[in-house]
Amino acid sequence: MSSRPSPPRVSFACLTPNNLGTVRKLNSVLFPIKYSEKFYQDILHPDAEDFCQLLYYNDIPVGTMCCRIEVVDGLTKLYLMTMGILAPYRERGLGSQSLQHLIEAAASHSKPKIAAIYLHVQVSNEAAKKFYERHGFREVGIHENYYKKITPHDAWILQKDIEYLVHFSNSCTALIGQEVLGYTTDGRLVQSHK
Repeated sequence: MSSRPSPPRVSFACLTPNNLGTVRKLNSVLFPIKYSEKFYQDILHPDAEDFCQLLYYNDIPVGTMCCRIEVVDGLTKLYLMTMGILAPYRERGLGSQSLQHLIEAAASHSKPKIAAIYLHVQVSNEAAKKFYERHGFREVGIHENYYKKITPHDAWILQKDIEYLVHFSNSCTALIGQEVLGYTTDGRLVQSHK
Protein backbone atom coordinates (compact mmCIF):
# COMPACT_ATOMS: atom_id res chain seq x y z
CA MET A 1 0.00 0.00 0.00
CA SER A 2 1.56 3.26 -1.10
CA SER A 3 0.77 6.56 0.48
CA ARG A 4 0.41 9.74 -1.45
CA PRO A 5 2.99 12.39 -0.77
CA SER A 6 1.53 15.22 1.23
CA PRO A 7 0.88 18.41 -0.71
CA PRO A 8 3.52 21.11 -0.36
CA ARG A 9 3.05 23.55 2.49
CA VAL A 10 2.77 27.13 1.29
CA SER A 11 2.72 29.86 3.93
CA PHE A 12 3.34 33.57 4.31
CA ALA A 13 5.11 35.43 7.12
CA CYS A 14 5.23 39.10 8.00
CA LEU A 15 8.62 40.76 7.79
CA THR A 16 10.55 41.33 11.01
CA PRO A 17 14.08 42.48 11.83
CA ASN A 18 14.89 38.77 12.31
CA ASN A 19 13.98 37.73 8.75
CA LEU A 20 15.00 40.93 6.97
CA GLY A 21 18.37 39.38 6.02
CA THR A 22 16.49 36.65 4.15
CA VAL A 23 14.52 39.30 2.25
CA ARG A 24 17.77 41.08 1.32
CA LYS A 25 19.27 37.83 -0.02
CA LEU A 26 16.14 36.97 -2.01
CA ASN A 27 15.96 40.47 -3.49
CA SER A 28 19.64 40.36 -4.52
CA VAL A 29 18.96 37.15 -6.48
CA LEU A 30 15.53 38.09 -7.86
CA PHE A 31 15.93 41.69 -8.99
CA PRO A 32 18.49 43.62 -11.07
CA ILE A 33 18.29 46.57 -8.67
CA LYS A 34 20.06 47.04 -5.33
CA TYR A 35 17.55 48.37 -2.81
CA SER A 36 18.49 51.09 -0.32
CA GLU A 37 18.60 50.80 3.44
CA LYS A 38 15.53 53.09 3.55
CA PHE A 39 13.60 50.55 1.44
CA TYR A 40 14.33 47.83 4.00
CA GLN A 41 13.40 50.03 6.94
CA ASP A 42 10.16 51.13 5.24
CA ILE A 43 8.99 47.56 4.61
CA LEU A 44 9.18 46.89 8.36
CA HIS A 45 6.66 49.65 9.10
CA PRO A 46 3.56 48.31 10.94
CA ASP A 47 1.24 49.72 8.22
CA ALA A 48 2.96 47.45 5.70
CA GLU A 49 2.68 44.27 7.78
CA ASP A 50 -0.14 42.68 5.72
CA PHE A 51 1.47 43.69 2.44
CA CYS A 52 5.17 42.90 2.91
CA GLN A 53 5.69 39.20 3.37
CA LEU A 54 7.96 36.24 2.83
CA LEU A 55 6.66 33.21 0.95
CA TYR A 56 7.63 29.78 2.28
CA TYR A 57 7.41 26.52 0.35
CA ASN A 58 7.77 23.52 2.68
CA ASP A 59 9.30 25.89 5.26
CA ILE A 60 11.93 27.16 2.79
CA PRO A 61 11.85 30.92 2.01
CA VAL A 62 11.44 31.07 -1.77
CA GLY A 63 9.82 34.42 -2.48
CA THR A 64 8.92 37.84 -1.26
CA MET A 65 6.44 40.62 -1.92
CA CYS A 66 6.72 44.17 -0.66
CA CYS A 67 4.11 46.93 -0.99
CA ARG A 68 3.47 50.37 0.38
CA ILE A 69 0.22 52.25 0.93
CA GLU A 70 -0.10 55.50 -1.02
CA VAL A 71 -2.78 58.12 -1.55
CA VAL A 72 -3.14 58.85 -5.29
CA ASP A 73 -5.75 61.33 -6.55
CA GLY A 74 -7.59 61.08 -3.22
CA LEU A 75 -7.75 57.26 -3.33
CA THR A 76 -5.78 54.89 -1.13
CA LYS A 77 -3.84 52.49 -3.32
CA LEU A 78 -1.38 49.71 -2.70
CA TYR A 79 1.84 50.02 -4.70
CA LEU A 80 3.45 46.64 -5.37
CA MET A 81 7.16 47.49 -5.19
CA THR A 82 8.54 43.96 -5.51
CA MET A 83 7.25 40.44 -5.96
CA GLY A 84 9.44 37.52 -6.93
CA ILE A 85 9.86 33.75 -6.64
CA LEU A 86 13.20 31.93 -6.90
CA ALA A 87 13.60 30.28 -10.32
CA PRO A 88 13.57 26.63 -9.12
CA TYR A 89 10.18 27.24 -7.46
CA ARG A 90 8.44 28.90 -10.39
CA GLU A 91 5.76 27.11 -12.42
CA ARG A 92 4.20 25.77 -9.20
CA GLY A 93 1.50 28.42 -8.90
CA LEU A 94 3.35 30.27 -6.13
CA GLY A 95 3.27 33.62 -7.92
CA SER A 96 -0.49 33.30 -8.39
CA GLN A 97 -0.95 32.26 -4.75
CA SER A 98 1.16 35.22 -3.60
CA LEU A 99 -0.77 37.67 -5.73
CA GLN A 100 -4.11 36.23 -4.60
CA HIS A 101 -2.95 36.47 -0.98
CA LEU A 102 -2.12 40.13 -1.57
CA ILE A 103 -5.44 40.88 -3.32
CA GLU A 104 -7.38 39.27 -0.47
CA ALA A 105 -5.39 41.22 2.12
CA ALA A 106 -6.11 44.47 0.24
CA ALA A 107 -9.82 43.64 -0.13
CA SER A 108 -10.19 42.94 3.59
CA HIS A 109 -8.15 45.96 4.74
CA SER A 110 -10.59 48.43 6.25
CA LYS A 111 -8.57 51.34 7.61
CA PRO A 112 -8.02 52.72 5.12
CA LYS A 113 -9.96 50.93 2.38
CA ILE A 114 -7.66 50.02 -0.51
CA ALA A 115 -9.16 51.13 -3.86
CA ALA A 116 -6.58 49.50 -6.15
CA ILE A 117 -3.24 47.74 -6.42
CA TYR A 118 -0.78 49.05 -9.00
CA LEU A 119 2.78 48.38 -10.10
CA HIS A 120 5.40 49.09 -12.75
CA VAL A 121 6.56 46.41 -15.20
CA GLN A 122 9.53 46.96 -17.50
CA VAL A 123 8.23 47.22 -21.10
CA SER A 124 10.48 44.35 -22.20
CA ASN A 125 8.92 41.96 -19.68
CA GLU A 126 5.92 40.66 -21.65
CA ALA A 127 5.70 37.51 -19.50
CA ALA A 128 5.22 39.55 -16.31
CA LYS A 129 2.65 41.78 -18.00
CA LYS A 130 0.66 38.72 -19.16
CA PHE A 131 0.87 37.21 -15.65
CA TYR A 132 -0.66 40.30 -14.06
CA GLU A 133 -3.28 40.63 -16.79
CA ARG A 134 -4.38 37.03 -16.10
CA HIS A 135 -5.05 38.20 -12.55
CA GLY A 136 -7.23 41.14 -13.54
CA PHE A 137 -4.65 43.90 -13.86
CA ARG A 138 -4.89 46.24 -16.82
CA GLU A 139 -2.48 48.70 -18.39
CA VAL A 140 -3.33 52.24 -17.31
CA GLY A 141 -0.29 54.03 -18.70
CA ILE A 142 3.41 54.06 -19.53
CA HIS A 143 5.95 55.72 -17.27
CA GLU A 144 8.78 56.92 -19.51
CA ASN A 145 12.31 56.73 -18.10
CA TYR A 146 11.06 54.99 -14.94
CA TYR A 147 14.15 52.78 -14.67
CA LYS A 148 17.41 54.72 -14.43
CA LYS A 149 19.99 51.92 -14.28
CA ILE A 150 18.46 49.24 -16.51
CA THR A 151 17.25 49.27 -20.10
CA PRO A 152 14.74 49.64 -21.50
CA HIS A 153 13.98 52.54 -19.18
CA ASP A 154 10.20 52.66 -19.70
CA ALA A 155 7.62 50.80 -17.62
CA TRP A 156 3.99 49.87 -18.05
CA ILE A 157 1.76 50.92 -15.18
CA LEU A 158 -0.61 48.06 -14.40
CA GLN A 159 -3.54 48.36 -12.00
CA LYS A 160 -6.26 46.19 -10.50
CA ASP A 161 -9.24 47.80 -8.84
CA ILE A 162 -10.13 46.08 -5.59
CA GLU A 163 -13.54 44.48 -5.35
CA TYR A 164 -14.72 44.47 -1.77
CA LEU A 165 -16.32 41.21 -0.81
CA VAL A 166 -19.16 41.09 1.68
CA HIS A 167 -19.89 37.58 2.95
CA PHE A 168 -23.35 36.49 4.01
CA SER A 169 -24.35 33.11 5.43
CA ASN A 170 -25.23 31.52 2.06
CA SER A 171 -23.77 33.82 -0.56
CA CYS A 172 -20.95 36.14 -1.48
CA THR A 173 -21.62 39.57 -2.98
CA ALA A 174 -19.09 41.70 -4.84
CA LEU A 175 -19.68 45.39 -5.42
CA ILE A 176 -18.30 46.32 -8.82
CA GLY A 177 -18.89 49.79 -10.23
CA GLN A 178 -22.63 50.32 -10.49
CA GLU A 179 -23.54 46.63 -10.47
CA VAL A 180 -24.01 44.24 -7.61
CA LEU A 181 -22.86 40.74 -8.50
CA GLY A 182 -23.75 37.91 -6.17
CA TYR A 183 -22.87 34.26 -6.22
CA THR A 184 -25.06 31.74 -4.46
CA THR A 185 -23.48 28.74 -2.77
CA ASP A 186 -24.26 26.57 -5.80
CA GLY A 187 -22.32 28.98 -8.04
CA ARG A 188 -25.23 30.75 -9.74
CA LEU A 189 -24.60 34.40 -10.60
CA VAL A 190 -27.18 36.90 -9.40
CA GLN A 191 -26.88 40.41 -10.88
CA SER A 192 -28.69 43.64 -10.17
CA HIS A 193 -28.01 47.35 -10.58
CA LYS A 194 -27.61 49.72 -7.64
